[in-house]
Amino acid sequence: MSHYSGPLLTRPLADALLAARDADVDVWTGSLDLGISNHTATLEPDVWQWHGNGYPYPGRLKDRTIHYWDGDDFAPVARYSGSLIKLVPTDWGAPTFEIDGIKMLPTAKESPFEDARRKVALIEPRGKVVLDTCGGLGYFAACCLEAGVARIHSFEKNANVLWLRTINPWSPDPDSTASDGRLQLTHADVSQMITQMADGSIDALLHDPPRFGIAGELYSQVFYNELARVLRRGGRLFHYTGSPNKLTSGRDVPREVEKRLEKAGFKAQLALDGVLATRR
Repeated sequence: MSHYSGPLLTRPLADALLAARDADVDVWTGSLDLGISNHTATLEPDVWQWHGNGYPYPGRLKDRTIHYWDGDDFAPVARYSGSLIKLVPTDWGAPTFEIDGIKMLPTAKESPFEDARRKVALIEPRGKVVLDTCGGLGYFAACCLEAGVARIHSFEKNANVLWLRTINPWSPDPDSTASDGRLQLTHADVSQMITQMADGSIDALLHDPPRFGIAGELYSQVFYNELARVLRRGGRLFHYTGSPNKLTSGRDVPREVEKRLEKAGFKAQLALDGVLATRR
């Protein structure tokens, strides 16, 4: 899918445009790509002009929602097919996404993009072939490209998440010059596709699965054995687990993951909000 190149609005941003127009300001400057860069829009009484296109002033937009121009109106970047999946603004510019109101990326203390950068650094991707098991918005992939990865294979099972990526300017485009052919993004279930990968064909691994209750197969011993099989000896794996509340869940998921990875052939230890492991 081609990437969206139009303006992205949140409620505060739309309010700022309207306030500038009502104050008889002719030009407004701000970010229309979620903080990546600043843009200048020309304000007219009924429309505002940006990059040679005219847009109507939006009505009252939804809170905690990013809106894109769908050709007729500013619509929420959200889709529903059994569950509601939406792109959600953050204080940091780079958005997160939610599935039925559950936030998929940590955003309380720093940008989800910066969070991804710290985790990617643990596997030292420069010059390596990396497997990104659950691509999500692609922040792991973007940080790997930034760090000089040789090639990254990224899988994403949810078609609606892939659509979010085409709207989100922080998500890497496999066809862009910045990717330079190094990002292979596949719409598929990694738990099935990994069985087709050759032994020792991967130099490093990033595993950021949905929570255990949604995708238990991605925490299974069978899957961890497959990760060990495709990763070369000495290769590193970072497995995001988060920090589930042991008192309410009755489980210590990070420790469970650590033990299963050890059984699969890794040397593992807790690191950041997950597990860092090295293939023995």
